[in-house]
Amino acid sequence: MDISARLARRIRELRDARGLSLDGLAERSGVSRSNISLIERGQSSPTAVVLDKLSAGLGVTVASLFEDGAAPVAEPSPLARPAEQPVWTDPASGYVRRNLSPASHSPLQLVEVRFPAGQRVAYETAAREVETHQQVWMLEGTMEVTVGDAHWRLEAGDCLSMRLDRPIVYRNPTRKPARYLVALATLPFMPTRRNG
Repeated sequence: MDISARLARRIRELRDARGLSLDGLAERSGVSRSNISLIERGQSSPTAVVLDKLSAGLGVTVASLFEDGAAPVAEPSPLARPAEQPVWTDPASGYVRRNLSPASHSPLQLVEVRFPAGQRVAYETAAREVETHQQVWMLEGTMEVTVGDAHWRLEAGDCLSMRLDRPIVYRNPTRKPARYLVALATLPFMPTRRNG
């Protein structure tokens, strides 16, 4: 199945599983009803920013949007060979993401990103139904990452840890592509208790 068809099916499955109409998901995500409809029919290729908004509206990680949501006949394999790893290219920035994790259900997801020179992607990352922690480990090149008001310049070998609960901007300020590994871990959302 091609990546656009997989995304279309998965977004529709997640929306249906949550009992959300197109209008309901549009309201929760900030993505227009017509755009969601086009994406679900495979007639529009969403950008990374739109996928981030949809994942927040659905209460999942972006990586979850690339999973094969169909009910498996047998237990999913704990091994994901390169040919089985979904690869997607952001039509706006040209960044390429490869979901490395196997289909077996795990709270940990690994994603490899190849980020073109001079490009920038800004996520408005909203609160999700799950608490998501992310680490970015630079393999090659340089990236500037802004999380909320904090800013870092990452070089090969650097590893940055963050929670996905505030706006994040990724920028490659150089003339060379960058490559990094993203590790995501999800925990059930635990509302903050007030003392008293």
